[in-house]
This record gives sequence, C-alpha cells and structure tokens, in this order.
Amino acid sequence: MRAQQVTGPAVFHGEGPVWSPTWGGLRFVDMLAGDVMTLRSDGTLDRLHVGTVAAVVRPRTGGGAVIAVERGFALEDADGTIRTLPAVWAETGVRMNEGGCDPDGRFYAGSMAYDQAEGAASVYRLDPDGSVSVVLERVTVSNGLEWSPDGTLAYYNDTPTGEIAVFDYSRDAGLTNRRTFASVPGPGKPDGLTVDADGGVWTAVYDGGAVLHYSAAGVLEDRIEVPTAKVTACTFGGDDLDRLFITTSQEDVDTDEDQLAGSLFVADVGVRGRPVRPFAG
Repeated sequence: MRAQQVTGPAVFHGEGPVWSPTWGGLRFVDMLAGDVMTLRSDGTLDRLHVGTVAAVVRPRTGGGAVIAVERGFALEDADGTIRTLPAVWAETGVRMNEGGCDPDGRFYAGSMAYDQAEGAASVYRLDPDGSVSVVLERVTVSNGLEWSPDGTLAYYNDTPTGEIAVFDYSRDAGLTNRRTFASVPGPGKPDGLTVDADGGVWTAVYDGGAVLHYSAAGVLEDRIEVPTAKVTACTFGGDDLDRLFITTSQEDVDTDEDQLAGSLFVADVGVRGRPVRPFAG
C-alpha cells in the first residue's frame, strides 16, 4: 500500500498529527518552527505560532488545546488566546518532543536533548490542576505515546531503541511493567505512533519511508509506503476516522533529491481509529 500526497512540502519538521472535530479536523505541528498547523477543507494550511518549539498538540475538553512547547506547556483557550505556563526546566539543551493524553485526561509530553544525548530526556505529565510530574526518566528521543482502546495498555517509542515498548496503565499506578511489544526492522527507527479501534499499533518509521501496522498481538501485518524517507508520525482522521494521515520532515534532508520531504500524506487502510482523548484541564 502506498500513501498519497495531501499537501506540498509545506513544513520543515512535521509531527504529531491529531484529528478533532472541536477544531474542525486535522492539526499537526511544524515542530522546530514553533507552529501549530491546521489543514483546511481546500487543502491549504493555517499556521499558529506558539513559541520556539511546538512539540505536540491535543484538544481540551472545554475547547482550545494543550500544547507542549520547548521547555514546558501552553494552553490555547476556546477563544484562541495562548497562555504559556511556567517552564518545567531551565536547561536549554533539552526540548519537548512528542506525547498524548491518557484515559484520565492527563497530558504527557516526552523530551529529547538537541544533540540526542543518550538518557538525557524524560517524560512529563501535566495534570488538569496544572501540576507537573516526571513519569519516565533516562530516555533519549521520546516519541509515540498512545493507549489501547480499553485504556489498560500504553505504547511508547524511545526512537533509538528500535523497539515499540508497552506498559500496563492505571490511573493510580501510571505506567508500569515496561516490556517490548515489537522490534521494528530497519532501515529506520520507530517515531510517532497511533492505535486503531481494534488495538492495532501503527508506527511511523523515521529514515524508513514507511508506516508499519502491528496487530494487538505484536505481529507485523501491513507496511504503508511513503515516498519520502523521514516519516515522523501518523493518526486516524476523516469523518469516520478511517483515513491514516502521515507527517514527514525535511530535517537533515537534501530537498533537491527528496522533494516531497515535509509534505503531508494520507492512506486509506481499511481500519478505523478512535476519537482522540482530550486534556481535562
């Protein structure tokens, strides 16, 4: 199966696509430009600048969005006002990268060092009351966090490991019992991921030009070819949540040779996703 192009190479480092009717469809980030992107019905893109980095965006239950910015979090109110919360750390060599919301309405964002130093990053959780806690330490390039349909499992990519990890999850205990769900074959490494309504896991393969689909049992079932190498993330969208939207990057790419880098793609994969879990704050 091969993904189809939706836009031209409009972003430098596309990441974190998410579909929500509350904001009219698909949003994703041009991460290192600090912009939240909105796909319009005519195929054009709108930009909302939120800071030096826009790492991940999710809807809020009351409207607007929660956004991970370079060293912390920001809130978009229903009227479009952006409020940046106090920085979580002062170190300038580490930035937020990717994340998502758990079944209890809490927002997670993982980090990475700009130089990708091993073990220099963590995963943070923003609770609806505004408190922030560290839920994972000594990660390297934090990516792809999403929960199973019943909310009891969480899937996670620390990209350099080359593996999709799975945790048990409960509100009180959080993420526990980390283990390997699947090893991702090269070329490339696992980046952003999403989970479909049947519990299947779909992971972007950075430097691999593909999205891979694993069954809930961890068996590789499908490969979606993407005609550019740096595939960053994917999500289900469309009115029936039956279209897989895929973001890509131009970072460290010779765009004369890879002219579709930074484009948005879509594939009709015959499977439906689940509605996005919003932030309760």
